[in-house]
Amino acid sequence: MSKRSLSFICQNCGAAASRWQGKCEACGEWNTLTEEGADRPAGPGRKAGKGRLFKLEGLAGDALDAPRLACGVTELDRVTGGGFVRGSVLLMAGDPGIGKSTLLIQATAAMARTGHRAVYISGEEAVAQVRLRAERLGLRDAPVDLAAETSVEDIIATLSEGKVPRLIVIDSIQTMWTEQVESAPGTVSQVRGAAQSLIRFAKRSGAAIILVGHVTKDGQIAGPRVVEHMVDAVLSFEGEGSHQFRILRAVKNRFGPTDEIGVFEMTGAGLREVTNPSELFLSERDLGSPGTAVFAGMEGSRPLLVEIQALVAPTSLGTPRRSVVGWDSSRLSMVLAVLEAHCGVKLGGYDVYLNVAGGMRIQEPAADLAAAAALVSSLANSPLPADAVYFGEVSLSGAIRPVAHAASRLKEAAKLGFARAVVPDAGRGESGGLNADYVGSLASLVADIAALGKPRPAAKTRGQDG
Repeated sequence: MSKRSLSFICQNCGAAASRWQGKCEACGEWNTLTEEGADRPAGPGRKAGKGRLFKLEGLAGDALDAPRLACGVTELDRVTGGGFVRGSVLLMAGDPGIGKSTLLIQATAAMARTGHRAVYISGEEAVAQVRLRAERLGLRDAPVDLAAETSVEDIIATLSEGKVPRLIVIDSIQTMWTEQVESAPGTVSQVRGAAQSLIRFAKRSGAAIILVGHVTKDGQIAGPRVVEHMVDAVLSFEGEGSHQFRILRAVKNRFGPTDEIGVFEMTGAGLREVTNPSELFLSERDLGSPGTAVFAGMEGSRPLLVEIQALVAPTSLGTPRRSVVGWDSSRLSMVLAVLEAHCGVKLGGYDVYLNVAGGMRIQEPAADLAAAAALVSSLANSPLPADAVYFGEVSLSGAIRPVAHAASRLKEAAKLGFARAVVPDAGRGESGGLNADYVGSLASLVADIAALGKPRPAAKTRGQDG
């Protein structure tokens, strides 16, 4: 008879405790510990404490099939590194209603239309509901195997019969449950146990499995964090509810890069791939307004042009506001400090707001120069040239440092009709056919922008009569 153990599991982070307590010591959340028990049988045909012998193999060997298989959705294949690896398990997370199920039903349909077996298993919707979505997307003719099931044992037994599927979608892992764990579906123990069973099946059969994960209000994947370490790749599907753009990025990928992104546009007929995201992000530019600069960035191997918007306004508060959307707030603080220390730009009496248009999030330091140009443009009320792009890293000394892939950035800017580029002086010679303005220090750029504008009146500080 198997031994039954009891423990208290945090439903927020998955930490285990020997006794109940109001606050989880691992994550600090209150009232998240629940009592859970787990039966751990030795397994069919095995004795407790005994292990079975298995065969050891070398690195060299003949593959029975292609190591990767593209599903047909180009942007999804780009993020995964060129397609799905046999026996891999991916975890896709995103906010509710962002389009995870829509993207994955499109991916399974594209895979099935190439002649491979693709299976979509929903634990949240009935078969009729999934068929309604497929009909709206125009995918009813795709030979996708569809089921509504939540028992992991039943799913594995069914998928083991017949031809091995090349792609399996489990929507979602929080609804799955396994008989080996004595707790309710959705708890940490059940999510961990169900994921482990599905991973073992993927490694044994060679099928690629995509697990859909829910996201908490803090943007974290719900359930135990250990699931992220168990899977081969973690994909994040991001987007703002007010924007039609959706960004798919790899947070973790054992078989490919983690800096690639896929861009989609949500339409009435589902998600449409965006082959030229730069043109889409710049389609609604407000030309001629101060405080806007176009940044030529890189997302993996793809050059991407986005608009950075800044607003510098006099503050009525003792401590001015610093608000940033789509960029690192620490980088903004650093750029503001360099502007004040080395360029004579006093922003202590102003509120500063910075936004990356289109719901895009920038992570590379090459955006320092574009952000600084937008900030000075707003403060000096001096519009920047509409046909210019900016990129460069700002150092703490005020110097402009060169960045990688300058030629690709300039080539993308020229393709979209830009004629000028403000680039680091160290990259002299790489103009890409544009009229390049080489800057060696941030102070020289600030002087050029301020000379063309009309400075705003200085904000009143505390102690001044007004």
